[in-house]
Amino acid sequence: MGEPLPFDRVSESSFALGLSKRGFAGNRCRIFLSILAALCLLAPQLARSQETTPAARQPVEADITIEGLASYGHYKIFASGSGCHLYTGGVEYDRHSWGRLLKARMDYAAEFLPVVLLDAPVTQDIWGTPTTPDRHIVPGVGFSPIGFRMMWRDHKAVKPYLTAKGGMLLFPQKVLSQESTYVNFSLQSATGVEARLTPRFDLRLGLFSDFHFSNSFIVPVNPGLDVMNANLGITYHLGK
Repeated sequence: MGEPLPFDRVSESSFALGLSKRGFAGNRCRIFLSILAALCLLAPQLARSQETTPAARQPVEADITIEGLASYGHYKIFASGSGCHLYTGGVEYDRHSWGRLLKARMDYAAEFLPVVLLDAPVTQDIWGTPTTPDRHIVPGVGFSPIGFRMMWRDHKAVKPYLTAKGGMLLFPQKVLSQESTYVNFSLQSATGVEARLTPRFDLRLGLFSDFHFSNSFIVPVNPGLDVMNANLGITYHLGK
């Protein structure tokens, strides 16, 4: 076979150029659609910002609470572990993000627990039942990035509240059973009141709190623990 004719080389070049143009056009189309999607997402926000004058804007209500928790008993509902007590200390952040429900202010809630102390028997069976009277303290940390707080009478001196938070607890050793895990999922629910101390500070009195944690069957053995708790904290109001 001889060399390709000139018009063959021209056809190949035109075909390659056409592919290049189509690829460039496709890229431009994807870029344009991405920009259009971004504008569609931002347009409602921009419209609302144009409708609201700076003078009419109000600071978002948010709180920081330094709190502590101490358990005074346990029960077996969703977990089989027993003979343990839980003590925690940390910070909760609440932000008024979701309007109102049932006449209560709906807040997003998140919590970080740098102090977690589990008072537990030294050994337990696979169901979390103590097998020795000897006890030890297992330290840990916890965080709950998902939660909400409902607060009634939020501008009054006494404000009832209800909270629920979900997250994780991490321990340096397996807890509740020697066949369990180092990492456990946690779920908290609590009710109480906040009493005004000053315009910026409230006293949180947790009347009842339930703290559940378990490994959710990451491994076959999942004893879990449910404890009843009292909660105490100081709340600082941001942006006032």
